[in-house]
Amino acid sequence: MRLENVDARRIPPQAQEDLRRRVVSAVERGMSQVEAAEVFDVSTRSVSRWWNAFRRKGSKALASGKPGQRPGVQKALSKARQKALCRTILQQTPAQAGGEGLLWTRAEVAALIMRRYRIRLSLPTIGKYLRSWGLSPQRPVRRAYEQNPAAIRAWLTETYPAILAKAKAEGGIVLWLDESGISSTAELGTTWTITGQTPVLPKTGQRFRVNLMAAINNQGRLHFTVYQGSLTVARYLAFLDRLATDYAGSRVHLIADQHPTHKAKTVTSWLAENDQRIVQHFLPGYAPELNPVELLNGDTKREVANKAAPRNRLAMAAAIRAHLHRLQKQPTRVISFFHKPEVTYAAA
Repeated sequence: MRLENVDARRIPPQAQEDLRRRVVSAVERGMSQVEAAEVFDVSTRSVSRWWNAFRRKGSKALASGKPGQRPGVQKALSKARQKALCRTILQQTPAQAGGEGLLWTRAEVAALIMRRYRIRLSLPTIGKYLRSWGLSPQRPVRRAYEQNPAAIRAWLTETYPAILAKAKAEGGIVLWLDESGISSTAELGTTWTITGQTPVLPKTGQRFRVNLMAAINNQGRLHFTVYQGSLTVARYLAFLDRLATDYAGSRVHLIADQHPTHKAKTVTSWLAENDQRIVQHFLPGYAPELNPVELLNGDTKREVANKAAPRNRLAMAAAIRAHLHRLQKQPTRVISFFHKPEVTYAAA
């Protein structure tokens, strides 16, 4: 006679072990996992878990642990161990903590716990611990090894505040500038579809790239140009002249990275001649995260990759221009690029 609605977790440990062994034995003799679940009145998930454990580790995988625990799962982490683990995750990469890679995943945290405390926890349990520590999965900001922390501090506490104060005293304007390129091979985002069926979207197999140069301010103004080929001195000077003309009567303080074109002799000479119209300031080296235009560039790449399927350079350029024209009409969205922690210093 078959038992009804049996919760295996509520029966004694020895009876649990006996149940697991009888289920596995039935599957071993040729019964399907679905049939075994029906006959022994347990979930198919439990049958699958027991059978896989048996195949990996043999009969010992079916042995009972302490009451209230699944086989292979140890007691919960103490508060002291939780604090130590959280500190490790915040201060080190997995590789630095004896694991692999740069990013903490639930699997890497589980591996850390096993290495350090010989405790095996499931991924859902790891997720619960991480959330209880105030952690959540986030996309990290890239930071170059060559970055100079002292230069970053000086920029945030001295250089930029001085630029801002001078611009305000003059009645000028502060703009941030950056260049970027969008490739036909740009990665797509995610889409909802049937589990286990990878969707296929039509995209060109040709390889091409279209570039853009943009300048924004924290009041939502956006200026841009879209071009093909490399950034030349002539192209850069034409864009600078446009900016100076657009803000005629107000001196433009332009903040840019240290791209060679920005520092070319011809550019330096032109700026000296137009000093009352526009002046250029350089961000610290290897610190793109300090430039809010980086966020605009990322937004543009995602929009073009996910909402357009350009077949050639002309179509790609048109898609980029269309997106940036829309942004020009949405100043609040441009302002939002100044809200990420790394660039909030530029929001004032």
